[in-house]
Amino acid sequence: MVRIPGKEMAEAIGTHEGEQRGAWAVLAILTSINLLNYVDRFVFPAVAESIKHSSLNPSDTAIGLGSTAFLVVYLIAAPFFGAVGGRPQRTRWVAAGILFWSVATALGGLARTMPELIGARSLVGIGEAAYSAIAPAILADYFPERTRGRAFAIFFAAAPVGAALGYGIGGFVDAHWGWREAFFVAGVPGTLLAWLVLRMRAPASSAMAVSAPAGALRMYTQLLREPQYRLTVLGYTAYTFAVGGIGAWMPVFVQRAHGLSSTVANNQIGVMLAISGLIGAIGGGWLADRLRRKYDEAYLWLSAVTTVLAAPLAWIALTTPDTAVYLVTLFAAELLIFTCTAPINSKLIAMVPPEMRAAAMALCIFTIHLLGDVPSPTLIGWISDRSSIQQGVLVIPAAVVVSGAIWMLAALRGDRLSTTAAVEA
Repeated sequence: MVRIPGKEMAEAIGTHEGEQRGAWAVLAILTSINLLNYVDRFVFPAVAESIKHSSLNPSDTAIGLGSTAFLVVYLIAAPFFGAVGGRPQRTRWVAAGILFWSVATALGGLARTMPELIGARSLVGIGEAAYSAIAPAILADYFPERTRGRAFAIFFAAAPVGAALGYGIGGFVDAHWGWREAFFVAGVPGTLLAWLVLRMRAPASSAMAVSAPAGALRMYTQLLREPQYRLTVLGYTAYTFAVGGIGAWMPVFVQRAHGLSSTVANNQIGVMLAISGLIGAIGGGWLADRLRRKYDEAYLWLSAVTTVLAAPLAWIALTTPDTAVYLVTLFAAELLIFTCTAPINSKLIAMVPPEMRAAAMALCIFTIHLLGDVPSPTLIGWISDRSSIQQGVLVIPAAVVVSGAIWMLAALRGDRLSTTAAVEA
């Protein structure tokens, strides 16, 4: 072992500490942007009931299409951004995406017809696809695998907190000034955050630039050939189907099933989301990193067990007429559901080489939204138009069970492969 003299040792330690501070600064910036990402997504369901009774006069199916249109464009755009996510200019793509989705959010407040509003919401998907595909890959470059679960836990904890703020801000502004103004308020902060990203120094990525469509196509083909990746994404799809249905319809469900006002319903759901999301996501990331030291497939097993346990609680919450029971069981279900957020995304990053991280996230985004929360809001709205919202939301706990079962299969397959490799070695 080569010894480093005292001065050089101090410089090495200082450099390492500087890198650590830089990593946490980047995490803070990216988490703040992720928070805004979900505020802009969830301001729409927060004001959906007011839009329904406005001059736009949409059906529940049309309201569901508002969420679906955003997701359709989001998933179509994701593979492109996954292909450019390994290039040095990736922070510029992220900054442009933030600015684009912020302007599109504000445009929603200017809509005079429901098709115009749906069009504005669809444009939000372009900007958010750039961020969601590239940001986790950037973050993975700053944090090694042993601490990545905790870093991802903080990053993805912004999702429920941002959704909660989207509900709360949307409901508050809607109640005092109107639903159009809610879109204006949500769209403003993106300009500053886009500027921060442009000033952010990304590390020299180990990812290789993909210079041609054929190179991107090869990456996506290689990912599709990996059995455990396919199973992990398929389970994530069922999970996203459930979460998308909750996000799009829970404020409306609470108002209709429990007779609460828009403000009370949005605030109630927002508080539950914020608390359960923070505890679940951060706790799940910490626990996953601890378990990962002993079990190779800890990320998948933790995700599978928590979702299976959440399913019966979600069923009770959506069927009970008792508001107190609904609140307790929904909170418990959300806590378990959010526990798998950091582990499952850490698993997706960990199972691929650095040059394929953005592509892995992009292909995952494409699949989980195409088969998950693209159809679920519209399906629930369709069932609601023909029966009731109470019947429509019952597809949610069923999807949660399917998600957990598929992740168990993925974990079993990984354990079997690990055992076989150890025996052969």
